[in-house]
This record gives sequence, structure tokens and C-alpha cells, in this order.
Amino acid sequence: MLKTMGRAIMLLLVMTLLTGIAYPLVVTGLAKVIFPKQAEGSLAYKNGQPIGSVLIGQNFSDARYFYSRPSAAGKDGYDATSSSGSNLGPTNKTLLDSVATRAKQVRTDNRLSAATPVPGDLITASASGLDPDISPEAAQIQVDRVAKARNLSEQKVQALVDQYTQGRQLGFLGEPRVNVLKLNMALDSI
Repeated sequence: MLKTMGRAIMLLLVMTLLTGIAYPLVVTGLAKVIFPKQAEGSLAYKNGQPIGSVLIGQNFSDARYFYSRPSAAGKDGYDATSSSGSNLGPTNKTLLDSVATRAKQVRTDNRLSAATPVPGDLITASASGLDPDISPEAAQIQVDRVAKARNLSEQKVQALVDQYTQGRQLGFLGEPRVNVLKLNMALDSI
């Protein structure tokens, strides 16, 4: 029995070293060599300092920037350590009230009429609460506000939106989208 227990403990130690230490180190090392930017979190830099990841949504509230999709992650939103949706159902009064409030705010901020439809991704949080992208329609209704706040022509801002609009993956997967952080960084570089 002691001989069997000794072998079991030895096997546990060997497998722990292989699967718990050696394998993760090899995979991480290969990832850093083959995909260095992605392995470091797809970080975006400004003046040599990381300002965020292009894979994680961020809160932009200044009129000079395109606004991101609302976030339900964490108490104040956009908390990457607390990624989740609100889990409120479509008939939940709290959800309906927050959507109505957000729609009113989007219309006010962008000087839209009360009858103008607002894209859903500007008034509802994504399942992760950290979606880094908005639809081209959500970017489009913000062009006028951003152009005025930056003293730029609408055509110049629209050209940036067009430049940063990504199509469907492989031509058929997903929807066209605009990465808000990349777009806002491009605006700052003008």
C-alpha cells in the first residue's frame, strides 16, 4: 500500500510540473513569439504609455470623442475585473427605464429629434459589458457632435469613421463594426 501511495504522489508531482508549470510556460512563450501584440493584451499606446486595450470597451464622455456602448460591468461600468451583462429581462422596468434615459441622452447629446431612432448598441449594454465596438450607424449619428466639438468638417470625421469601419469577418461572420478606442485615437492624432 505504501508503495502504491508513493507512486501516486510521484505521478501527482510529475503531472503538476508538466501540466501546471511546463505546459503554460511553453504555450505563453510561443504566444509571445508568434503573436506578440495579442499576447500582451492588444494594448493601445499614446506617447509610449498604455491607454487601454482595443479588445475592451472604455467610457468616453467628452463631446470630442465617440461614445462607446454602455457597460453593465461593475458598479460604475467598464470594470474589466467584473465583466458581465445586467441580466435584466426585456420586460424589466429597470432595464426599460435605463434604455429610455439613455436614448433621451443620446438624442440630446447629438441634437437629434425625439422621433429619431437610436441604434440599440448606444442604449443597451452587451453581454460582456465591455464591448469595444459600435455599429457604423451608432458612429454615424455621433459624427456631427464630434466634428463640432473638434472644429473639424463633418466630411473629415466621416472619412475617419469609414476608415475605421471593419466589415464582417471572412466576409460573412458578424456585423460591420467600428472600434471606438482606435477611432478616438485617430481623432486625437489629427
